[in-house]
Parts: sequence; structure tokens; C-alpha cells
Amino acid sequence: MRIAGTAVGLLVFATALPLAAQDPGREAKDTVAGTVELRQDTQASNDAWARERSHLLDRYRGLQSELVYLEQRTAAETERVTARQARADELRRRLAESTRLEASLQDTLDVICGRLESWVAADAPFLPGEREARLAALRRELSRPEASPGEKLRRLLEALQVETGYGATVEVYQDRIAAGGEELFVDVLRLGRLALFWRTPDAKRAGWHDPAAGTWTELPRRYRRSIGLALEMASRMRPVEPVSLPLGRIAP
Repeated sequence: MRIAGTAVGLLVFATALPLAAQDPGREAKDTVAGTVELRQDTQASNDAWARERSHLLDRYRGLQSELVYLEQRTAAETERVTARQARADELRRRLAESTRLEASLQDTLDVICGRLESWVAADAPFLPGEREARLAALRRELSRPEASPGEKLRRLLEALQVETGYGATVEVYQDRIAAGGEELFVDVLRLGRLALFWRTPDAKRAGWHDPAAGTWTELPRRYRRSIGLALEMASRMRPVEPVSLPLGRIAP
């Protein structure tokens, strides 16, 4: 039985060997065809990768350009924001300084106005109604919260300028005064801030404001003509000429 099995195996091998050797070029053809197909697949893959690589490179270059542009824009915006922040900080500093200066200026204006009021109160008593009304209007203006510091300063300077101007002008005005224990309606002659003289409209009484006593005083009769001439010249009713007026201490 073992011999018979071996014989059968040899017979099968002998039968198969001639079949494989019948077409020796077929296997080579199959190998070449497989190689060509593999090469074609590889080339197709390479072409696809080349196209993909080119596409990716284009995108990469585009993204690089966009990145450079965005970095430039970011730098420009950062610089602009920094400049605006610095400007805002400067404006806040100026606002705080302005608020401080405004409060300081208000205090200064109030002090100067108070000094002006004291000066007017101690000055010769000419144009009392006009001067008191001006000071009252100035005080109201300085107390207005909606008025700008510049406007308040302008109004104060105007009042100071008017008061200063009184020292270089001559004028005649009518007023009521208390002289000798009675109230008189008189013409008042103001010679700057040097002296104040008065005369009744009927020219029968005349006098001056005594700065030492701080009162309106009637002068002796001999002064009436000089005071009358000065009143007429100040009123431009006659040409200007030298006139003798009592200044300083009046001798009895």
C-alpha cells in the first residue's frame, strides 16, 4: 500500500510538470503587465500628488501673503490704538488740570472782586448808584456756574478798567448828597480821583467832599465862583482856562 501511494504521487507530479512548461512566456507577460499597471498606478498617484502639492503650495503662498498683510495691519492698528490711548491720556490730564485751574481761578476772581468792592467802598463817593450796580452785576456773573472762566475774567477786567479810568477823567453829574445836616440836590464835579466839588443849581451854595472827614462839606462863599467856572468848563459850556480850586486841607 505504501508503494502504491508513492507511485500515484509521482504520476501526478509528472503530469503537472509538462503543463507548466507548455507556455514559458506567459508568466513573463503577466509579470510585465503587472509591472506596467503598477507603474501606471504609481505615475497616476505621483501626478495626483504633484497637483495636490502645487495646490497646497499655492494656498501656502496665499496664506503667507495674507499673514504678512494681517501682521502689517495689526502693527498699524496697534500703533493707532497706542496713539489714541496716549491722546486720551493727555486729554484726561488736561481736563484734570483745567478743572484744578478753574477752581483756582474762581477763587482768585472772588478775591479780586472782594478787594475791588472794598476799594470802591473806601474811595471817594462819586457815582455811587452806577458803581454799586456794576459791582452787583459782576458778583452775579462770578457766581453763575454756567458762565465760563474766560467770561468771568473778562467781566472782572472790564470792571477794573472802568474803575481805573475814573482816575484820568473829569465829569459833571447830578446827585443827592447830605451836607450840613440836610439833603441837597446838587451838581457834582469830579476831578479824576483827586477831588469832588458840588454846587446847588441856583449857585448859592457850593462845597466839596472832605476826604479826611469823609463828609460833604459846604465851603466859604469865596470858592463859589471858582467851582462854578470849573463846572462850566467840565460841561464844555466855556473854554478851558486856569482856575484856582481848593485842594487838600481847607483853611477856615
